[in-house]
Amino acid sequence: MRIFITGGTGLVGRVLVPQLLNRHDEVVCVSRDADRARRVLPRGTEVVEADPNQEGAWQQVVAGCDAVVNLAGEPVADGLWTRKKKTRLRRSRLAVTENVVRALQQSERARCLVSGSAVGYYGDQGDTALGEGHEPGQDFLARLALEWENAAIQAERDGLRVACIRIGIVLSPDGGALPRLLAPFRLGFGGPLGNGQQYFPWLHIQDLVRIILFTLDNEELAGPINAVVPTPPPQKDFAAALGAALGKPSWLPAPSFAMRLLLGEKAGMILASQRVVPNVLKAHGFRFAFGELDKALADLLPGD
Repeated sequence: MRIFITGGTGLVGRVLVPQLLNRHDEVVCVSRDADRARRVLPRGTEVVEADPNQEGAWQQVVAGCDAVVNLAGEPVADGLWTRKKKTRLRRSRLAVTENVVRALQQSERARCLVSGSAVGYYGDQGDTALGEGHEPGQDFLARLALEWENAAIQAERDGLRVACIRIGIVLSPDGGALPRLLAPFRLGFGGPLGNGQQYFPWLHIQDLVRIILFTLDNEELAGPINAVVPTPPPQKDFAAALGAALGKPSWLPAPSFAMRLLLGEKAGMILASQRVVPNVLKAHGFRFAFGELDKALADLLPGD
């Protein structure tokens, strides 16, 4: 397949692109900084220099591809959620997705759009098991994920298969949540976030990439797909496992009131309970390589 990728230089894209090339797919990535993209991405990756927030000639390249993997989006965990930050978060997802869909409308070749989303779609749902058919939450992240998915599914009007990957908390040694979680543990101050009772829907980055490949290849997969391990633990259990893997204590909690004081509205993302279950993946026979937390941490923290 010839596959067009937005967000190819991001945390997930940098793992996905080499795996696509290894299986002999052609890969085209759009980037505002082509020189940096060529340094970051492996040889054999075609790079188109453009701002995907804006319409342009890059959309003609999209129309010449078999599939699009849409991963673009400013990280939600960076910085406080000021009004300007929220505007950037929305624009970096919705404008790019809308432009991708417009490009696909001109394509006679494209068959599939695999678009990013997030488990933030569900909001704070306590102990409720959250399958793909569950209603969205009402907070900022839930509304953002809903808008993001709605933008992507417009491509269905042109007969494309559209899958929205609701991504959990991705664990990677190279960025994202894990390095932030490791820092206090390595200093001996690790512990649960808030009361620790909230469910923590994580997954290993390699499993996320395998889910994206599985979705590209499986023509029966469409609609929302929860990308999380089958049995997400309470956050206190995750903290205990992380402390054990590091040989560090994990008893010192970060109080909810302090997190809300420090992080403002963004603290809700950390303290929300989301017992997300990957019903669609299970129904289609997907098998996680790192479904157990101890195994995942042993792989992610080999030097600790």
